[in-house]
Amino acid sequence: MPPSRTQDPTTPAHRAWALPVALAAGLLAGALLGWLAGGRVASGVAIVAVAEIVLLLTRFGHVTRSIMPPPATAATPRHDRLLMRTRRLASNLRDLRRTASQLPDAVVLLDQEQHVRWCNHAAETLLGLRLPQDRGALLRQRLQASELAGWLQQGGEREPLHDTIAPGKPDSQISVSLLPFGRRQQVLLARDTSHVTRLEQMRRDFVANVSHELRTPLTVIHGYLELIDPEDVPALAPVLGEMRAQSRRMGQIVEDLLTLSRLETQHHVEDERVPMAPLLATLRKEAEALSQGRHTIAVEAEAGLDLLGSPKDLHSALSNLVSNAVRYTPAGGSITIRWRRSADGAVYSVSDSGYGIPASHLARLTERFYRVSSSRSRGTGGTGLGLSIVKHVLNLHQARLSIESEPGRGSTFACHFGPERLPSVDDRFGET
Repeated sequence: MPPSRTQDPTTPAHRAWALPVALAAGLLAGALLGWLAGGRVASGVAIVAVAEIVLLLTRFGHVTRSIMPPPATAATPRHDRLLMRTRRLASNLRDLRRTASQLPDAVVLLDQEQHVRWCNHAAETLLGLRLPQDRGALLRQRLQASELAGWLQQGGEREPLHDTIAPGKPDSQISVSLLPFGRRQQVLLARDTSHVTRLEQMRRDFVANVSHELRTPLTVIHGYLELIDPEDVPALAPVLGEMRAQSRRMGQIVEDLLTLSRLETQHHVEDERVPMAPLLATLRKEAEALSQGRHTIAVEAEAGLDLLGSPKDLHSALSNLVSNAVRYTPAGGSITIRWRRSADGAVYSVSDSGYGIPASHLARLTERFYRVSSSRSRGTGGTGLGLSIVKHVLNLHQARLSIESEPGRGSTFACHFGPERLPSVDDRFGET
C-alpha cells in the first residue's frame, strides 16, 4: 500500500518549510562568525542579521518537528537520508539559538510599537527582562523607572544613549542603541561599559595626580632659574635662556592637563551672562601682545550679542583659538576674529592666512598632543592641548567646533552656539 501524502517526506509542503529553515541556519552561522571575527556585537549589520534570524527561528520553532518524517514501515535509502539531514538541521538550529541567547551584549527584539518579542540572557541580566513573562510587554513601561524609558519615548533611534545605569544591574553602566530592521521592527542593543568607565576614571585620576605632583617641583626649578642672572655667567646665558623657556613650557603643559582633568569631570557649568564686547577686546589685546606687531589683527563683532556660560572657561577656549592662529601664521599674515548671529544661534570664528592644515589631519586635531608637524609645533611653543580644551569647553556649553582649512591658504576655526546660549539684549540674567 503506497504511503499517504502526509507521510511523504518529499511533498512540496515539507520542502517549502525546509528551505527557510536551512537558509536561517546558514545566515545565522555567517552572522555569528562575523561577530566572532570582528569582536563587536553592536558594530552593525551582523547583529541585525542575528536579530532577524532569531525572529525567524522563534516564529518557525515548530518547523523541525513538522518536517520530521514519521516512522515508515519499509525504510528506503531516500527516507534515511532525509531523516538524517532533518535531525542534523534540528540539532544545528538548537545550537544556533543557544548561541544567540548567549551573546555578551543585550539584544531585545521589538515590534513596531516597541513590544518585546524576544530577548537573550544578557538582556535579562542588564535590563531586568524576563521571558516568557515579558513577551508582549511594552518595553518603555517595563523600564519606566529608568532613564531608558524617557529615551525610548523620545525616539531612541536618533542617537545612542551612553553611560546610563543598567535597570537590571544598578552597579553597572550601559550604552544603548536602537536599530531598525525588517518591516518597521526594531532591535535594542545594550553593552556593559562599566569596565571602560572605570579605566577612563583611572586615567583621569592618574593624569590629575601626576600633574599636581609635577606642579610643585617645576615651580621650584623655575624660581631658581629666574634667580640666576645671565650676566653673572655670560657663557651660560644661552643655556639659561633655553632652560627658562622649557621650564615655562612644562609649567603650561601641567596647567593645561589640570584644566582638562577638571573639564572632563565637570558635567555642567554655572551660567552667567558673558558680555562679549569686553571679552573680544581682551582677546585682541592678547593676540597683539603675542604677535608683537608681526600680524594684522582685526575684530568684527555684532553689537549687543552676548553669551550665557562660564566666563573663565569661555575665555580659555576662545583665547586658545586666537593664540593658535598667531602661532601658526607667518609674519605679515592676517588674523580676523568674528562674532555674529547665525541661522541657528551664533558663531565665534578665528580666521588666519597661515600655513593651513591638510584634510587628513582635521578629524584628529582635538586629540591630546596631536600635532600636524612636530618640529613646527615645538618651535611655536604650543602644548598640544589647546584644541582638546576648546572641545571640552564647547561640549559643556552644548556647542560644537568646526574647522575649515586648506594648505597654503589658511584656516578658520568656528564655535557654533545654539540659541539657548543667547540672552536677549534687555535680559538681566538671574531675574525672574
